Formats: sequence, C-alpha cells, structure tokens
Amino acid sequence: MPLMARLLAPRMLNLLAFLACVVAMAGALYLEHVEGLDPCPLCIFQRVGVIVAGLFFLLALLHNPGATGQRIYAALAGIGAIGGGAVAGRHVWLQGLPPEDVPACGPALDYMMDVFPFLEVLDMVLTGSGECAKIDWLFLGISLPAWSLLVFIGLTAVALFQLLRRHA
Repeated sequence: MPLMARLLAPRMLNLLAFLACVVAMAGALYLEHVEGLDPCPLCIFQRVGVIVAGLFFLLALLHNPGATGQRIYAALAGIGAIGGGAVAGRHVWLQGLPPEDVPACGPALDYMMDVFPFLEVLDMVLTGSGECAKIDWLFLGISLPAWSLLVFIGLTAVALFQLLRRHA
C-alpha cells in the first residue's frame, strides 16, 4: 500500500487526530500547572471540545468500524471540534475588541456552576467573560485561543474527511 494511502487510512487519521487532542490537552495542562496560567471559562469550554473530539477519535481508532461506524464517530468528533472551535472563535473575537467594548467580567466558573443551571452558565460565559479578553500568552505572535482555533479547524477537517470519504 502506498505511503499516502496508509496515511489517509481511517485508522491512521483517527490516531493522528487523537494524538493532536492529547498534545493540545497536554499543552493546556502544562501552561496551567507548570507556568501558572489559570484557564478562563472559555478556555475550560475549549478543553471540553478537545476532550469530546479526542474521545470519539480514540473510540473510532480502537473500534475500527466499517464505513457507517466511521461516519458516526466522525460526526460525533466533528460536533466536539465545531463546538470547541465556536468557543475559540468567540475567544479570539473577545481578544480583538477595543478595551472599552470588552464585556464585564463575571464570577468564577466554579461559582457559577454551583449557583446557576448549566444553560444559564453557558449563556453567561458566552455573552460575558471579560476576563477572557486578556491576552496573557503568545507563541510565535499568536494567542492561545487562536492556536486552539487552528487545532479545532484541523480536527474538523479530519472529521469531515472521515465523514464524507468514499469507502471501498
């Protein structure tokens, strides 16, 4: 089997996408626990998107189903990647706002989760989150949410490829 065909095989793509999720989470946890960079509420929601996508890429890798199963796993991984990408996009947008247009900071996420219903917390985080507008980490001149958005775009591309590919 040619190298390109092996690299594009469903199982290999699932492995690579899962490894990308592992690297993304390892980087986030390193920045939090080693560098002391506390995640904002939007960062936490992006982590959920990475974990959801990674979980379904891992399940597809381990199960190695036929065409229909691959499509189901790809759709579920894609939902996680698209959801995480939407949150990352919102985060990048907030960071691009002029300071006078940044929404007010809300209470801490753990407090909101204890006090409010989940859907209300989700609404508060996605419509407010002024603390998420602060850029406190750059790599190659790109902020962490922008890197996350790039990862989610890649994960979504893999999921879409797996979902729409022609199977033999």
